[in-house]
Amino acid sequence: MSTPSQFGSSDYGSYTPPGYGLTPSGSAAPAKKSVLPENLKTAIIVVGSLAAVMVIVQVVNWAMDYRLDQFGIEPRTWSGLWGVLAAPFIHGSWAHLWSNLIPLVVMGVLITVGGLRQFFAVTVLVWLVSGLGVWLVAPSASVTVGASGVVFGWLTFLIVRGIWTRTWQHILLGLVLLVLYGSLFWTGIVRVAASDVTAITSIQTVSWQAHLFGALGGLLAAFLVGRADAGRRRAVTA
Repeated sequence: MSTPSQFGSSDYGSYTPPGYGLTPSGSAAPAKKSVLPENLKTAIIVVGSLAAVMVIVQVVNWAMDYRLDQFGIEPRTWSGLWGVLAAPFIHGSWAHLWSNLIPLVVMGVLITVGGLRQFFAVTVLVWLVSGLGVWLVAPSASVTVGASGVVFGWLTFLIVRGIWTRTWQHILLGLVLLVLYGSLFWTGIVRVAASDVTAITSIQTVSWQAHLFGALGGLLAAFLVGRADAGRRRAVTA
C-alpha cells in the first residue's frame, strides 16, 4: 500500500529523474527570456477594455441619433465641466471613432507595458489637462467630443519621454513615433489653429485646443515620469 507524500501525490504521480533540468556542468539551466514585454497581456486587456467601452458608447450614441454629444465639453459652463470626464468616450460619427481608436490602442499598449501605475498616472494627467484646456479656451457655444486629446497626449509622452529617462529604448521608440506620426502636430494643431484664428467666419470641426493641451499634458507627464525614474535610479545606486 502506498503512502501519500506531503504534496498529496501517490505512486502514480509524476517522477523527475535525477539531474533533469540541469546543464552538463550540473548547474540549473537558465530560464528562457521572452522577446515580448512582460506586461503585454495586461496592456492589451486594459487598453482593449477602454476601446471596447468607447465602441459601446458609440453604438448607444448612434442609436440615440447622437444625443450623447450634449455631454461633451461646453466651454466655461459649470455643466460643461462634466464633459472633461465624459468627452473622450463620446464621438460624433463612426469615422470619428475609428480615426481615434486605432492610434489610441497602439499608444495605450506602448505606455501600459511600462506598468499599470504609469499608464493610469499619465492618462489621468493627459485627460484632465486636455479637457480643462478645451473648457478654458475653446469657442463659446461649442461642444467638444472625442478622444483625440488623449491620443495627442499619449503620443507626445512616448516621443519625448526618452529626453528625461535617458534610456535608449525610449529614445529609439520616440524617434520612430516622431517619424510615423510627427506630421499630426502640424496638421492637427498648427494648421488648424492658424486657419481658425485667421478665418473671418470659422466653422470649427477639429478641436486644435484638445490636441494642443493634450500634447502639453503628455509633455508634463513625460517630465514627471522621467524625474521619478531618475530618483529611483539614484536610490538603487546609492
